[in-house]
Amino acid sequence: QVQLVESGGGLVQAGGSLRLSCAASGRIFRVTDMGWYRQAPGKQREMVADMNKEGDTVYADSVKGRFTLSRDNAKNTVDLQMTSLKLEDTAVYYCRAEVYTSFYSLPSIYWGQGTQVAVSS
Repeated sequence: QVQLVESGGGLVQAGGSLRLSCAASGRIFRVTDMGWYRQAPGKQREMVADMNKEGDTVYADSVKGRFTLSRDNAKNTVDLQMTSLKLEDTAVYYCRAEVYTSFYSLPSIYWGQGTQVAVSS
């Protein structure tokens, strides 16, 4: 079993900043993709930012220039630094990781429990 533990969610003023953290633990052989997704009320879950093992990162158009993803492969952690937050950033944010649990296994996708980010005016 692999667990993704998230932290850092909360209430923040528009224009402010917030940092989300995620740590993967458990039976891990290798983590390939790791990143953050979010789901706003009435909408489907969408990618916010995702990074592969080599450091290539993709961002949603709506957060480019405002959010920064950082990753520590040795610790199997990923952080999302969120700046210039807008009301429309309000959502439940989920950590996502693609994990190989052994040398012989195919990868599996794991999700965190979700952490609420609320942006107020």
